[in-house]
Amino acid sequence: MMRKAMIAMALVGVAGPAMAQVVTSKARTADYEFSYAYPAAAARIAGLKAWLDAERARIRAKTARDAAAGHREARKAGFPFNRYSFDQTWKVVTDTPRFLSLSGDSYNFAGGAHGSPASYGLLWDKAAGRRLDPKAVFASLPALQAATRGDYCSRLKAEQRRRNQGEVSSMNACPPVKDLTVLLGSTNGRAIDRIGLIADPYVAGSYAEGAYEVTLPVTRAVVGAVKPGYRGAFAVRP
Repeated sequence: MMRKAMIAMALVGVAGPAMAQVVTSKARTADYEFSYAYPAAAARIAGLKAWLDAERARIRAKTARDAAAGHREARKAGFPFNRYSFDQTWKVVTDTPRFLSLSGDSYNFAGGAHGSPASYGLLWDKAAGRRLDPKAVFASLPALQAATRGDYCSRLKAEQRRRNQGEVSSMNACPPVKDLTVLLGSTNGRAIDRIGLIADPYVAGSYAEGAYEVTLPVTRAVVGAVKPGYRGAFAVRP
């Protein structure tokens, strides 16, 4: 999960807030291991904290149920049981006057050859007092895709070639924005002027290739794709 931590740090910039984490829950039983953490900045917002705590409880309960069932099946079949595990961490991307932007990454192991990593983006709209998917601040996914497609695809292909001895991934050379995790960042803590696009494993390459992250500057075209009510929270990055 180091790569997702790196993109969160890259999107914050030197003016970004501290990345202190609050570990809200850790558990280890015969069936599973579980860890869930979120930053102090999120803990200070009652509505966001309530949602994160509820999500933590929901995921832990599901992990416990699935692990118990897997352990029972292993006993019946006479197979060795590998303890399940789930780990999720939220980090601050940026904290602007309008938004608290978070990045999340998780790793879920439920037997098998390897676990499943995943990434997430989350915005807390301070003006409205509510949680948003970062994609929801844009007029539409086609509008966001049109504003970022050319730059994103060229940067992604360059990284694919770097990892694959000069070859572009055979799985998906340039996935659509609907399949990507979107993170909103800032270089100065005043306005959103960076966009992070994460393609999880299997989205833009094989599992072995890992996640692909591309950070783009906010352009006039990107601002034009933002819903009018949110445009004041964005700024074009020179």
